[in-house]
Amino acid sequence: MLRAIADVLRAIGSAIATVVTLPFRAIARLFGGAADTAGGARRRRHI
Repeated sequence: MLRAIADVLRAIGSAIATVVTLPFRAIARLFGGAADTAGGARRRRHI
């Protein structure tokens, strides 16, 4: 019984964590992609 409740709470916590982190992941991907592009351009100019 307690194990079932713990599993449900764990599933709910996991779902909440996913929803909360999604916007941050999207922002990080946007800025990460921009940084990779800018970094690639800088590297090409130096070579």
